[in-house]
Amino acid sequence: MPTATLDGVDVAVNEEGFFENPEEWTEAMAAEIAKAEGIDKLTDRHWQVILFMRNEFKTKGAGPSVRALGKSSGVSVKELYELFPKGPAKTAAKIAGIPKPRGCV
Repeated sequence: MPTATLDGVDVAVNEEGFFENPEEWTEAMAAEIAKAEGIDKLTDRHWQVILFMRNEFKTKGAGPSVRALGKSSGVSVKELYELFPKGPAKTAAKIAGIPKPRGCV
């Protein structure tokens, strides 16, 4: 099983870099993952989406799709693509330390 060193801690990840154990995630790790995904600074709007993703995973066992994210997170789909240009649901899930949402390529 691959590992990644984030914020000085080795964490288990899958072949795409998604956490195997979301409970190992920290906010400091999120900033490092974001930089690796081409996002230099996480804004309050990024955090709104990231924390929403974590809460959805915690309560429902899966991250939301882009459509559900746009409807429920308080951030429009257009803004989601501005915040996470490489794909909002997939990138936000990776930064949030949760598994890749179903339907993401």
